[in-house]
Amino acid sequence: MHSVNLTDHFLIAMPAIGDPIFARSLVYVAEHNERGALGLIVNRPTDLALGTLFEKLDKPPKGDALGARPVYFGGPVHTDRGFVLHRPIGHWQSTLAVNDRVGLTSSRDILDAAAEHGEPSDLIVTLGYAGWSAGQLEQELADNAWLTIPAEERILFELPAEQRLDSAMKTLGIDFTHLAGEAGHA
Repeated sequence: MHSVNLTDHFLIAMPAIGDPIFARSLVYVAEHNERGALGLIVNRPTDLALGTLFEKLDKPPKGDALGARPVYFGGPVHTDRGFVLHRPIGHWQSTLAVNDRVGLTSSRDILDAAAEHGEPSDLIVTLGYAGWSAGQLEQELADNAWLTIPAEERILFELPAEQRLDSAMKTLGIDFTHLAGEAGHA
């Protein structure tokens, strides 16, 4: 399969994905290169609120709205670690710049700033991430496990979790209920 870079793209799980962890998931790909890929499931909120997470860090948030936001299940890898997808990129201790506006940070300083100052206000906090080894995502694409589309920041940061998958599908002009589990071949 030829080389493709899906950084800053959405992966939409096809019905035939076969892994219940990813069923009906929308994954934001933060990095994709010859070594593999890293992404976050962005439509799977947990029962844990950011306020509870901030309290565990001894940093109660200054605003109720931020504290009420959910923490997301980002994927099955390192579910004991937090990852923050955010805009703007800012200057944090450990940030991967996805593009010139969106970053993925794994250091605590961003959570401290969000609790103390409410910034960055555009953020998705996850526990865990989704990871693929070299060539694994490409094989899953060839096996019809995912649809791919360029990511839209509006979907990430301006829509509630329950609307993100459907909104991403609509950018393709597809209704999720009409997806078939098998690829067509001529």
